[in-house]
Amino acid sequence: MNNFISMKDFEKEQIIEILNYASILKEKKDNTNICDKKIIASLFFEPSTRTRLSFTSAAFRVGAKVLGFDSPDATSIQKGETLRDTLKVINGYSDLIIMRHPRDGAAKLATDIVDIPVINAGDGSNEHPSQTMLDLFTIKEEFSTLENLKVAFLGDLKYGRTVHSLTEALSLFKTEFYFVANEILQIPKYILEDLDKKNIKYHILDKYDEILSEIDVLYVTRVQKERLPSLELYEKIKDDFIVNKESILNCKESMIILHPLPRINEINIDVDSTKHAKYFTQAKNGLIMRQAMIAIALGDKEIKKNQREKKIIIKKSEKIVCENPNCITHVENTENKVIEEKNKNFCYYCSREITL
Repeated sequence: MNNFISMKDFEKEQIIEILNYASILKEKKDNTNICDKKIIASLFFEPSTRTRLSFTSAAFRVGAKVLGFDSPDATSIQKGETLRDTLKVINGYSDLIIMRHPRDGAAKLATDIVDIPVINAGDGSNEHPSQTMLDLFTIKEEFSTLENLKVAFLGDLKYGRTVHSLTEALSLFKTEFYFVANEILQIPKYILEDLDKKNIKYHILDKYDEILSEIDVLYVTRVQKERLPSLELYEKIKDDFIVNKESILNCKESMIILHPLPRINEINIDVDSTKHAKYFTQAKNGLIMRQAMIAIALGDKEIKKNQREKKIIIKKSEKIVCENPNCITHVENTENKVIEEKNKNFCYYCSREITL
């Protein structure tokens, strides 16, 4: 059984194997026999357009059927049912669960509850592995490699789960990072500490114009109004970084601009007509990448196991130990598992380092 929960679960060789498999499916075009007669539960506890629809389309294209919902308002969660009970019931209806949830670590918890594969379609501000895989696929298609690239992230780096997951993945490929944001939305400290451990080079910046001539990828994200503590703060910072045609005149000839979408106003539409704009290609690549992920999760393609699993120790606690206020352990009954690795402790669910 192959879950897609966190990019930490995949080693470099596994990522390349998954991307190569997606390329094979892209060449085949007709993949409707891969997951014939399988039923997929699409559980979206948060709004989504691209992720939900592309997963649904991908499921149809590999021959599967889809059931589910696109809002918790249409579920018994509104009556007080726990996520645990919801998942236990749906486990009996389907062969695979694809889930988006506002709480960090919800997808990891799901793997403890059900006995079918789980694909994380985004858990709070934690991770978004399917977006990361399609981002990697797009970058590899453009540059024919993932090695030794210079990648700049611009915008909301604090709450941007796409940024967190992609940083984790690209750190395996000798990437040099540029984190461009205001002080409020800069990349979390725990991610920088992880890069330090790996001796990965990075830069913390508050403007992007001076690096355009050297970077290969400009990855733009919107300011997420729904994750900020107040509307007043959103209005204050939402226009801090705007990319337009004029602002990228001095960029590297081969530079590409990516965006996980939706965009609000952080990329002007005049950029769409430039050769650098690849965000709609990126969104389209989500279809083939998610076909590959569904097929792998359902066993059509076997991926080598991550050796990290053999090196960690998992402990249980009688009380909540994760200090991340958005961790799923604060709203659901769990075993409060802790991962011990290299003399440090991490939340089993949301991966934040914790002190015991």
